[in-house]
Amino acid sequence: MSRRSLLILGLVPVLAVCVTALTNDKVLYEKASRYNTIVVTDDGRGLRTLSFARYGARQSVVKIGDPDHLELPYARGMLVGLAFAEDAKRILIVGLGGGSIPTFLRKHYPRMTIDVVDIDPDVVAVAKKFFGFREDATMHAYVDDGRRFIEACRNPYDIIFLDAYGADNVPYALTTREFLQAVRRALSPRGLVVANVWSRSSNVLYDSMVRTYQDSFAALSVLDLQGAGNKILIAMPNDGLIGRAELAKRAAAISKEKHFRFDLGELITAGYHGAEPPATQGRVLRDKTKAAGVQ
Repeated sequence: MSRRSLLILGLVPVLAVCVTALTNDKVLYEKASRYNTIVVTDDGRGLRTLSFARYGARQSVVKIGDPDHLELPYARGMLVGLAFAEDAKRILIVGLGGGSIPTFLRKHYPRMTIDVVDIDPDVVAVAKKFFGFREDATMHAYVDDGRRFIEACRNPYDIIFLDAYGADNVPYALTTREFLQAVRRALSPRGLVVANVWSRSSNVLYDSMVRTYQDSFAALSVLDLQGAGNKILIAMPNDGLIGRAELAKRAAAISKEKHFRFDLGELITAGYHGAEPPATQGRVLRDKTKAAGVQ
């Protein structure tokens, strides 16, 4: 999600999600909202892209009428969380974008309760009008500040996906120990948080974010994405980490059972780091010590 589609919670695609460079894609919609300049383009072959600036980073790519299609590597990578919580019944996604992840999950998990939060009402409207996102009896989109929504949570989630850290800015309020403690309280006893984070090369706070996750949770592991500049952080309040071989086995079984078009097991084999070593760089981020130059 990005730029500030969630003034308080962000994570985005990556390098491979790069820029909607100078293409011949047709611009279907462009509007400056309170938080973003929302741009929707179509390549004429069914792929529709959401960006938060003309020629900006791709926040979401949807193949219209095909919920099984996940174009961006980070979107596939975040689903590794399913292998940790195989019986997940309630999930929260912070950052809607075009709705590719919740739409995919709805297709394959029709009974799952899925809550999505985005701070920008125009993003929610665009996801419905241009990307086919639909609410139903157990999937709801809330227009709210992501941090505030989590802090007010009274019914815990099995998985919380944080997809609002931007490529060109990191909302500081979504990086701190106080925020992550609120995330931890919003999880079920064996729940986990899955965060899409830009890596060190483009994120000045990367080392401090890792260190803060380690300070806030009992266990942290990382999934590197092939050909992408972001990483998927998997954090748990209890030390429930699983070895790479076992996790890949579980993930492959899910992909086969649910008929995914990609093998989650292969993603894990290629890039999963069991337990992230204690961070030696950076610092624990706190609400009172906002970094200079950070949103």
